[in-house]
Amino acid sequence: MKFFKISFLFLTIIFLYGCIQTTALLGPGITVATTGNVMHAGFQYGANKAIKKETGKDSFEHLQDIIENQKQDENFLIKFEDMVKKKFQITRQKLSLN
Repeated sequence: MKFFKISFLFLTIIFLYGCIQTTALLGPGITVATTGNVMHAGFQYGANKAIKKETGKDSFEHLQDIIENQKQDENFLIKFEDMVKKKFQITRQKLSLN
């Protein structure tokens, strides 16, 4: 049974490689190959199509946006913290000189 799953996964990747329109089938294909649950794969495919239709982005693009926003937030916090530390240092220097 494990050989069948690996073969199915391998064939799915070969047939879907480089095919932009059918990459949405890759996730459900892997789900069927690993779990054997066709119903779960069908729901996954339907949900992805509904999300794509409503928002214009697929679930992977939404995930990329979330990760990118988190990185930007982290960069902002780091820069803000550095700025506040520098301002405190400048203020301490000015206070110690007077």
